[in-house]
Amino acid sequence: MNTFAALLPRFYRTQRYYGDPWLVILTALLVGFGLVMMTSASIEIASRSYGDGLYYFKRQLVFLAVGVGVSAFMLSVPMRFWYRGSVAWLALAYALLVLVLVPGIGHEVNGSVRWFSLSAFSFQASEPAKLLIVFFMAWFLSRHRVLVRHSIKGLLIPLILLGFPVSLLLLEPDFGAVVVLGIAVFGMLFLAGVRLYLFLGMAGLAVGGAWLLVVSSEYRMQRLMTFLQALKDPFSDDVVFGSGYQLAQALIAFGRGEWFGVGLGNSIQKMYFLPEAHTDFVLAIIAEELGVVSVLLLLVLFFAFVLRAMLIARRNEKSGRLFAAYLGYGIAFLFMGQVLINVAVNTGLLPTKGLTLPFLSYGGSSLLMCLVMTALLLRIDIEHHELQHESQQPRLNARPNPLPSVMPEPSEPPRPLYQPSYQMAPAPRPVYQVAQKTVFAPHSGGRAS
Repeated sequence: MNTFAALLPRFYRTQRYYGDPWLVILTALLVGFGLVMMTSASIEIASRSYGDGLYYFKRQLVFLAVGVGVSAFMLSVPMRFWYRGSVAWLALAYALLVLVLVPGIGHEVNGSVRWFSLSAFSFQASEPAKLLIVFFMAWFLSRHRVLVRHSIKGLLIPLILLGFPVSLLLLEPDFGAVVVLGIAVFGMLFLAGVRLYLFLGMAGLAVGGAWLLVVSSEYRMQRLMTFLQALKDPFSDDVVFGSGYQLAQALIAFGRGEWFGVGLGNSIQKMYFLPEAHTDFVLAIIAEELGVVSVLLLLVLFFAFVLRAMLIARRNEKSGRLFAAYLGYGIAFLFMGQVLINVAVNTGLLPTKGLTLPFLSYGGSSLLMCLVMTALLLRIDIEHHELQHESQQPRLNARPNPLPSVMPEPSEPPRPLYQPSYQMAPAPRPVYQVAQKTVFAPHSGGRAS
């Protein structure tokens, strides 16, 4: 056993704390529930298309196994590795988004060029690109925190650098990824302490730019008009038999499910009425089979997951580990943005947009990146726990203090623990004060007056 342990990386030999237990439990619940509901939503289309009702379930299990393996590796990688390569990660995000647009490399599905096709597996370029961009943003905010807080230059530099990947995402086109990335970036800037008037100004410009993108694109404008028509009459002929067909079928699923659903596996909408039932619209099938109560409980799980991620980031910010803190905030906002948009699309609160529901929708790239981001949150929490634990331990080989006799000897001040620069908040500028002069009264024996 000792020989086997010696072959393992140092992390697995010495580590006893494996991250926030609530985050691990919530992830396991979401992944398990997602496997059940994705299988139920896909069993009919899998039987008809492949002759195997568990076809998508088996593939999702493979994606899950790969994701767990990659996540285990990510747990062993220290934060300083991601910090030192932050600029390289932004360049890698650029490269992925450029390569997917090259003919012969990128794979087109439903009119969008978003995937790399690897024989039996397709990988969406925007999924890792969003995380890589969050790496860079966390590095910039931790390194230039004062500039970001007190200068418009500190706000413009990261936004200009992000303009290029946003343009590439719009060329795919993948407007949903742009919105999710925007939520994460602006959320990180807000928590970094950007002045409110600057933040509101930039947010207003971003909303105005999004509106111009909608009105300048025919298919986006068509989706918007269908959405507005659906708000007035969701079951009109123009909506049901036009571009609002998916939305109408999703609303039918919610209506059939009522409070407690029609029973697991008894959905009718998944039988070719609701397209993409096992991917983007799996929430509608959950509502039909298990009811709105189950949907609300699922949203509670997602809320608790995001809350734990924010708490982990907040603990690191309070201890001065700014890069880890902003990375945790960014990952939390990525999850939150994707959940909110997917739920809003399924319930008709936003125009139809192709975004998966984290941990639940079918898709290898989505599940893999969700597990990787969870592993990063756990690694952030592990390193914070290590530093807290070390600060409470007595210094090794310290000379014991002798027993006091007449006059106790002054104890040796403890040496400060070393922390890498990427973990420490910028030290405040020293404030110098002129020492007050002590005036002695005459004939007082040296007593201060």
